[in-house]
Amino acid sequence: MKKVEELKVKIFADGADKAGMLEMYKKPFVKGLTTNPTLMKKAGVIDYRAFCKDILTSINDKPLSFEVFSDDFAEMERQALEIASWGDNVYVKIPITNTKQEYCYALVEKLAKQKVKLNVTALMTLDQVRNVVAALDPNIPSYVSVFAGRVADTGYDPVPLMTSAVEILKAAPAAELIWASPRELLNIFQADEIGCHVITVTNDILKKLSLVGYDLNEYSLDTVKMFYADAVAAGFKL
Repeated sequence: MKKVEELKVKIFADGADKAGMLEMYKKPFVKGLTTNPTLMKKAGVIDYRAFCKDILTSINDKPLSFEVFSDDFAEMERQALEIASWGDNVYVKIPITNTKQEYCYALVEKLAKQKVKLNVTALMTLDQVRNVVAALDPNIPSYVSVFAGRVADTGYDPVPLMTSAVEILKAAPAAELIWASPRELLNIFQADEIGCHVITVTNDILKKLSLVGYDLNEYSLDTVKMFYADAVAAGFKL
């Protein structure tokens, strides 16, 4: 098994808790950070602009993605241009469709022509990947974020899909494929094996990195000790 420092896939921390973001930013193996409106809501963010600009005072030398939140493409464009103006390390997340399932390809092409660094998000099919890649400027840095974890939630193996997506991305040399919404630490190694460029990982999963390569006999014993200690602490009797 590879050591974490031997992985070629870049690990991005995914979250919206300021303390957690700053903690992960300081780790050398974290190469970038992402967030989204759902994570921000969960973290109690109220003022979107203020939160983003505050984070950027501390994180300005690693890629950081912020998402537009309008359902109207014209307003998405306005928000995207403002967000892009906040820093050279900022990538603007554009959802693959709006809530009416109208695709974002024309908007992506328009923003790419304005040299906006994009992170097109919530993709789950290869047709979506092909169409996004066709809309991107192949020479402008960007991310194509495929939600492999959610694909797996439906019972489909995401590895063949992500492997094909890696090949499609070759048409846009400056673009990188993101394995998004991983469900377990193993996904980092799967992404690395197929040549995926980036994987976004939550703090909960990142904290498991200390287990990589851990002896399974010892891990088995640790688990038994946990069950025993919890039974004693609960005062169970038969």
